[in-house]
Amino acid sequence: MTSLLIRALASAALVLPASAALAADPFAACLSQLRGPALKAGVAAATFDTHTAGLAPDMAVIDLLDAQPEFKTPIWDYMAGLVDDERVADGQAGMARWQAELERASLRYGVDPATIAAVWGVESNFGRTLGGRPLLTSLSTLSCFGRRQAYFRGEFFATLKIIQDEHIAPDRLVGSWAGAFGQTQFMPSTYLRLAVDFDGDGRRDLVDSVPDALASTANFLKRAGWNPALAWGYEVRLPAGLDTAGAGRKNKRPMSSWVKQGVTRADGQPLPGGDTPAGLLLPAGRGGPAFLVTRNFDALYSYNAAESYALAIAHLSDRLRGGGPFVQAWPTDDPGLSRAERRELQRLLIARGYDVGEPDGMVGARTRQALQAAQRELGLPADGRAGQKALKALRASTPPPKG
Repeated sequence: MTSLLIRALASAALVLPASAALAADPFAACLSQLRGPALKAGVAAATFDTHTAGLAPDMAVIDLLDAQPEFKTPIWDYMAGLVDDERVADGQAGMARWQAELERASLRYGVDPATIAAVWGVESNFGRTLGGRPLLTSLSTLSCFGRRQAYFRGEFFATLKIIQDEHIAPDRLVGSWAGAFGQTQFMPSTYLRLAVDFDGDGRRDLVDSVPDALASTANFLKRAGWNPALAWGYEVRLPAGLDTAGAGRKNKRPMSSWVKQGVTRADGQPLPGGDTPAGLLLPAGRGGPAFLVTRNFDALYSYNAAESYALAIAHLSDRLRGGGPFVQAWPTDDPGLSRAERRELQRLLIARGYDVGEPDGMVGARTRQALQAAQRELGLPADGRAGQKALKALRASTPPPKG
């Protein structure tokens, strides 16, 4: 038994049945315990028995529970990978392709097309990356081991109800390690509450129907309090003497109060006054970009409870409308890489003889290990960080790949 499994089982605190067979298999014991609550939640006995038979835990998701990039990655790296010129171009192409559906969803739910498309882009790269983990496997594992078991049990039961009531085959329900699925990565319980049939085929299909996914996202944001009369917020400049001790998304004051204190928009445009509540967001401290954010930012935050995530969607929506990058640079001497730059870094490592697999712009273990080795060769700190410093060093020392 691996140390990971031992640690996970120790944290599970399961109360096992007396059956020796079940006691020898904690996962099977857990599923047995979940049967009653699942039936009370509306899952038919036949559904539960059919779709839990043969399930085996995927213990890798337990480690992923504590390794979410929106919480662990420096914000300048996180933003560089999610909001780059490539994603903006792809998003604008997607908006043109689905213009009629986006406009119809916007009219019905009061959320502008660029914001809907930005969620789509951040969540699945406009349908290109839906995730590959079977929901039943991930959610049953998370229901039995690790922290937040009660939450994931609700999502596990919701997945069974989707299979049962929506007639979606289990092999179509694949997604993230946490159970989010579809073009805009709804959790199963969110699907049951808020997914809509927007293409009129009688099914709520977030996997294969872009119209259903876009409209469902707009419905989510409307229910989360999106106000079509408001911007999500503005990048701002702060006067030198401004007290930022009360900064925070939740500490909102009237916009006019910020104007009186000398806060201005970073792009030089006038900051609207009035009574609209806005909070001061400093995601990298006083030395980085600063933002005044409204309740619409809170609606984005509710989609995935991380301020960096909400900021990525907000910024991408602005870029899709034709806006530019943030005015203020991030407070780092080693900014993050766009996906195109990450692919270039991988190609340069391959040219030096390292095996990083296909250059895909995803910096995984093989890329980091190869980069560390290359850094040692170049006499640089071997930290494996895929930033601008490493890319510039490789550019300067590696012959360009042939072809």
